[in-house]
Amino acid sequence: MKVETLVNAIGADFYTGVPDSLLKPLCNYLMHTYGIDPKHHIIAANEGNCTALAAGYHLATGKVPVVYMQNSGEGNIINPAASLLNDKVYAIPVIFIIGWRGEPGVHDEPQHIYQGEVTRRLLDDMDIQNAVLDADTTKDELEGIMQRFRLQLAKGKDVAFVVRKGALSYDTKVVYSNRFTMNREEIIRHIAKVTGEDPIISTTGKASRELFETRAAEGQSHKYDFLTVGSMGHASSIALGVAINKPDQKIWCIDGDGAAIMHMGAMAVIGSFKPDNLVHVLINNNAHETVGGLPTAAVTADMVGVAKSCGYPYAVSIDNFDDLDRELAAAKSRKELTFIEAKCAIGARPDLGRPTTTALENKENFMEYLQTL
Repeated sequence: MKVETLVNAIGADFYTGVPDSLLKPLCNYLMHTYGIDPKHHIIAANEGNCTALAAGYHLATGKVPVVYMQNSGEGNIINPAASLLNDKVYAIPVIFIIGWRGEPGVHDEPQHIYQGEVTRRLLDDMDIQNAVLDADTTKDELEGIMQRFRLQLAKGKDVAFVVRKGALSYDTKVVYSNRFTMNREEIIRHIAKVTGEDPIISTTGKASRELFETRAAEGQSHKYDFLTVGSMGHASSIALGVAINKPDQKIWCIDGDGAAIMHMGAMAVIGSFKPDNLVHVLINNNAHETVGGLPTAAVTADMVGVAKSCGYPYAVSIDNFDDLDRELAAAKSRKELTFIEAKCAIGARPDLGRPTTTALENKENFMEYLQTL
């Protein structure tokens, strides 16, 4: 289905969301049509943020907004959907468009399997009427769905399209880039070289995949690394939990800008404890690159300023490898909570692989290693 067909059938003029690879045609359409425009399209920090934004839009305009996301974000909308939107509370109508990762019967990565199983069940439990879109959904079938949805929306209820892989298409190519020059995989190689046998907790997406392949290429063990393949935005909190309980061991966190912004409150908690053995490296390309490259709020946010305001005693931003190496070496020996923002270009190898060990194997190997420290 052409994404324009879906957009026209919905008839909304405000979209807010968190980018998803299955919804890349929709995301590209919105960026090509509106860019980032507060009146029509906002990429928010997380899915709960999107839902609240949509509620504010409805309160101000009386119109029905659209919230788009990957199904992994359903957990972030449960509270606002149940205690804000629901017709037993404020009866605020919203149309959700949800990418169905981990759909039963469709091969996907381990972090998506259970989420895929419960995607529609969670919507049903939240009294959100939902329908599946696939590549064979016709315009007439779509209009029939919308007729049913409009009856629900008129009652102040919420509805959702659950979008299968390959269901949407968009012909216009959209290219995302920034002005930075460092390559993320090379940044990770520099980090791995300096950290040695120190434990690393790495964030969701390509960063963890690149760390896994860096270890393989260098003949190093994977036991040093915990790859946070799901739970976007929580790698730094995992790292804090490890650092507090291994106070004599240097702990490193490789984070991303989209992830850090998604749950930025974690930085305030980290800063309040100030673990002197934690190094928080934020690789910032101003983009949700793993799911397509759409911009994050890091384009305008001062992440070093955020870290300092949250209580990190040392925070610095760098954009070249000489400075990176100097700051990594200093962080290795520094007995103080450290934040390093490494600004990098958008892009990854087209042949970038995925971890060949299971998530459970990764956890067990990492825990066994921590017990030796």
